[in-house]
Amino acid sequence: MPDYSQDVLRLHALRKSYNIGLPNETEVLHGIDLEIGRTDFAALIGPSGSGKSTLLNVIGLLDKPTAGELYLLGQPTSTMDDEARTTLRGNAIGFVFQFHHLIQAFTAIENVLMPLMLAHGKPSQPAIVHARALLAAVGLEKFAGTKPNQLSGGQQQRVAIARALITEPALLLADEPTGNLDTHTAAEVFDLFRRFNREFGCAVLLVTHDPRLSVACDRTINLVDGVIVSDALNKT
Repeated sequence: MPDYSQDVLRLHALRKSYNIGLPNETEVLHGIDLEIGRTDFAALIGPSGSGKSTLLNVIGLLDKPTAGELYLLGQPTSTMDDEARTTLRGNAIGFVFQFHHLIQAFTAIENVLMPLMLAHGKPSQPAIVHARALLAAVGLEKFAGTKPNQLSGGQQQRVAIARALITEPALLLADEPTGNLDTHTAAEVFDLFRRFNREFGCAVLLVTHDPRLSVACDRTINLVDGVIVSDALNKT
């Protein structure tokens, strides 16, 4: 069972700059303080160029902050080497993007298993059973042996969600996950995030430009010019 007593994520005075030491040095994130709890279902919003993608990359341990500290499951990450960061990212974080990035040569279930295959090689029988259960949970059990190009856009995004959850992450990061979907399919995908948040205790941080999605989240974090200008619970 997840440990609900601790935050999944805590950022303290986090800063991120590019072109450090050069005349065009630019600071994109200006001292971010943020906490994401085990049961949180939060939206990250803000205008284009506000630093949302940079912040998501730092949270996802894909990029290192220039200053400050990022704690993931209580572990400080600033002094970790690349191998330790990669291991922690693989164990604790799931990613879902606007573009599903499925491997076309592999079947749906092989795509779901890919994070485990990259980490451990040939998947175990329990892992295969778990992957089938996740495909069933997203309504695609009968498509386990189907290649992505034979699935609709919404179905491919569901496979991507199952793939993100195969490692049972504590934190799911979703970057415009419904941006390429029609309204009905987008609502179905959002409902899947909701379900997994409630059933598996998986915290969700969802980047979106869609105000309908952000207000449907429990909490909205508004980032403007690299600063969090508001962080509030949404009215139910």
